[in-house]
Amino acid sequence: MTFAVLFAMGTIIMAQDDKKDENLEKDGWVNIFNGEDLTGWEANDTQGFFFVEDGMIKGQGGRCHLYYMEELQNFELKIDVYINDKGNSGVYFHAPWIQNNWPVEGFEIQVNATHSDPVKTGSLYNIIKLFESPCPPDTWFTYHIIVVGDSVTVKIDDKVLYTYVDPMGPKGVRGIKHISQPGYIALQQHDPGTHPQFKNIYLKKLP
Repeated sequence: MTFAVLFAMGTIIMAQDDKKDENLEKDGWVNIFNGEDLTGWEANDTQGFFFVEDGMIKGQGGRCHLYYMEELQNFELKIDVYINDKGNSGVYFHAPWIQNNWPVEGFEIQVNATHSDPVKTGSLYNIIKLFESPCPPDTWFTYHIIVVGDSVTVKIDDKVLYTYVDPMGPKGVRGIKHISQPGYIALQQHDPGTHPQFKNIYLKKLP
């Protein structure tokens, strides 16, 4: 929770971000990024490609993935995301830890407004392909990702894009991975031309 406070006429008025934090926390959400450093997170590749600045997680340089180091099953994730023009990033879920490589056995929700990769923001990579981004580059949007059993629901700014139910159940996609597998949340830094930013990262565990 942030602690920005406005003072007016002797009355303490909570800033808007604080009200948001309090409302989410009352409903069982936990802020998993403290806004100051990467406590609880670990990069799987070159150190320094992810860093904290101005209360945000930022990416730079080449390939790297930043893992939230708690294995999860059923959960909701809310995260504010920014991607630059020609940038390419993603938010992974149920990703096994892998060192110095792409987390291909996890599931990536794409972040890409104008990169040459035709698969754009909102896509469930290699499964649901959206070829037009619902969000322009250089603007913030909020992902709300809900993972329960064999299903994942993806929302952007409170609008539902889709709910995907794994047709293979526990056998998963081509027998390699399945939505219901446990794993980690991870943020992607894709290439030197990519400069993603992330903030307000809230997690709610579900039964």
